[in-house]
Amino acid sequence: MFYYLEGNISILGQNLAVVDIGGIGYACMTTLHTLSRLETGKKARLFTYCNIKEDAFDIYGFYDLSEKRCFELLLGVSGVGPKAALSILSSATPESLAIAIINDDETALTIAPGIGKKLAQRIILELKDKVSKEAGAMKADGYIAPHGDAGQPGSKQREAAAALAVLGYSQGEISSAMRNIDIEPLSIEEIIREVLKASIK
Repeated sequence: MFYYLEGNISILGQNLAVVDIGGIGYACMTTLHTLSRLETGKKARLFTYCNIKEDAFDIYGFYDLSEKRCFELLLGVSGVGPKAALSILSSATPESLAIAIINDDETALTIAPGIGKKLAQRIILELKDKVSKEAGAMKADGYIAPHGDAGQPGSKQREAAAALAVLGYSQGEISSAMRNIDIEPLSIEEIIREVLKASIK
């Protein structure tokens, strides 16, 4: 199984990046966000997810691990296939998607082509369950506030932690990363972005 592919980008197309490695072109289906970071003729590394079926071997490539991780989480939702997951991640970053999920923001999901209201609701419901699994530990550590604490000191930190739990991060990973970040001047989305960066160093 491939973990990543690194080589020259030979072709860029609609949701497609071809990585040339030793004269072999590996076709990677990808998001608009990843495509925006690539240039034809330039070297790049794409973290991969392989979808192997009886009649196919499809490779999905992502510029960073947080986007790949989010792609895999979306595939774990019933009714979400690779095409729908790519569509969502082409319209939203992992940070904005996580915030949309914890805020029950269906509109942020339905702006993605092919994503209807029912599927958006299912994604929010199933991924928010991941927060509840972490909530007890986070509440003990001071990250998750009781309902209605928005606007109180630390609520920005708690909301960012809840969003990171949606993305599959454990309480330990979140606590460790946040200790090294000056969160006061940052927005919730910026806090999430900084934690994602720290988690893949």
